[in-house]
Amino acid sequence: MNKHKDVKIVVQGGGSGTGLTQVSQGAADIGNSDIFATEKSGIDASQLVDKQVCVVGMTAVVNPSINIENLTTQQLVDIFTGKTTNWKDAGGPDQKIVLVNRPKASGTRATFKKCALGGAEEAAGIEEDSSGTVRKIIKDTPGAIGYLALSYLDGSVKVVGIDGVEPTKENIVTGKYPVWAYMHSYTRGNPSGAVEAFLNYLMTDDVQKTIVPELGYIPETEMKITRDAGGNLKNK
Repeated sequence: MNKHKDVKIVVQGGGSGTGLTQVSQGAADIGNSDIFATEKSGIDASQLVDKQVCVVGMTAVVNPSINIENLTTQQLVDIFTGKTTNWKDAGGPDQKIVLVNRPKASGTRATFKKCALGGAEEAAGIEEDSSGTVRKIIKDTPGAIGYLALSYLDGSVKVVGIDGVEPTKENIVTGKYPVWAYMHSYTRGNPSGAVEAFLNYLMTDDVQKTIVPELGYIPETEMKITRDAGGNLKNK
């Protein structure tokens, strides 16, 4: 906007489902999502053009009082499906487990469910739309567990590894750590004018090498693997 005085950029939150719906309906010029359009029911993905801007890692996080550094995939599934309800059954203290989820429209929830839980259906728990609120609830609630994008980590909650693998940038770019997603910017048809100029700006070195890492995301260009909508990985 500083460089283009005739352009106004308005940002609205609401989750990946909202972004995909708004751009599909023509209510927004760009729909941001951290799931592929083909993964969202009710969306005609054939109308949309995908720009993969960067990558976001996601991790399970717990209240700082829970003395657990790592969970297996099966332990995570058992906790989030409600089979395991006390931390003592997962190697932790005798403390009731409190689940904190994002809403069903959330791309973070969809990615965590697919990549960390193998698609298992989560049990009911606290549900919050804002990642910042999720972080605060987990910090303030004894026994709480949830998940956050790495960009929301500030040291107030404890990060939990999966199957002995830590959610680090190095493990994500090489494919060792599985819970990550592309940050997509979708347009309805090929972009043009100010929309095209803005998307091109997002891929410049100023953004990719400076702003993206500062915000806790990974430039797409640094990934050594690719993943399609079906979850299939291959080396670049």
